[in-house]
Amino acid sequence: MRAVMSSNSLAVNLHSSPLANETIRRLDRTVAALHRTKKIALGTPVKLGVDLGTASVILVALTADNRPVACEMQECQIARDGLVVDYFGAIQIVKRLADKIRKRLGTPVEFAAIAVPPGTSGGNSSTHRHVAEAAGLEVTAVLDEPTAANAVLGVVNGVVVDIGGGTTGLTVFEDSQVVYTADEATGGTHMNLVLMGRFALTFEEAERFKVDPAHRDEVKQAVRPVAEKMATIVANHLGNRSVGEVWLAGGTAGLDGIEAVFADRLGVPVHKPPHPMMVTPLGIAMNVAIDGGKSC
Repeated sequence: MRAVMSSNSLAVNLHSSPLANETIRRLDRTVAALHRTKKIALGTPVKLGVDLGTASVILVALTADNRPVACEMQECQIARDGLVVDYFGAIQIVKRLADKIRKRLGTPVEFAAIAVPPGTSGGNSSTHRHVAEAAGLEVTAVLDEPTAANAVLGVVNGVVVDIGGGTTGLTVFEDSQVVYTADEATGGTHMNLVLMGRFALTFEEAERFKVDPAHRDEVKQAVRPVAEKMATIVANHLGNRSVGEVWLAGGTAGLDGIEAVFADRLGVPVHKPPHPMMVTPLGIAMNVAIDGGKSC
């Protein structure tokens, strides 16, 4: 995404922390490796992260030691506000993408993990699992999206905010332990709805408009209130809680300058890694347990 939002009231310096810098470099290397898929030895254990998003389905494959080996993605509308609404469509997409990864790698891919928005439980959580299982995968772990993202980011004391197409979810970490999670229905889809109303576009046209650099000034003006609402959601859930830093993940976090909007509202350093859309599916894959073992 390339829509621009800017702020000058609080500088956001991603290079102020050596740990943040190393996280950024590591993620850059990992995503680059996902696009250099090569055949691997037949029978090599592979862990598959399945991310059923509002705007896309992403599958990421790692070896048992978390070496990135493949990625497949399809834009689709099988979920709304973090919940699967097209069950059979989701199964078909996951099966097709998993088969493409198996063919690319030349080895079976059986074990997977899934993630759901924070607070998702019962039948809603089970639907995500059933999609993966119906697609021929053995689900070994179910976790919430920001916690999955933190497997990549490694936040010890701070907040991970996962901004997807349908929801804004957050998880607070203290000494690397989850102490609070929340999720509300505001995401990239809501930005599209604003653009549809402002510029008389269809939903698909609004998505293209949002990422077109030629319209960045118009997008900046139109969607900033939505970004501010996302930041306010996080601020309201944090209340008086003191947090050291905030990391953004998820596809909508790719909007240029959204980290500055969050920093203005929260008053703490806000980091946005490269390829924020890939952070959560990578973290999901890292949590797969193979052959009954513990997840990594």
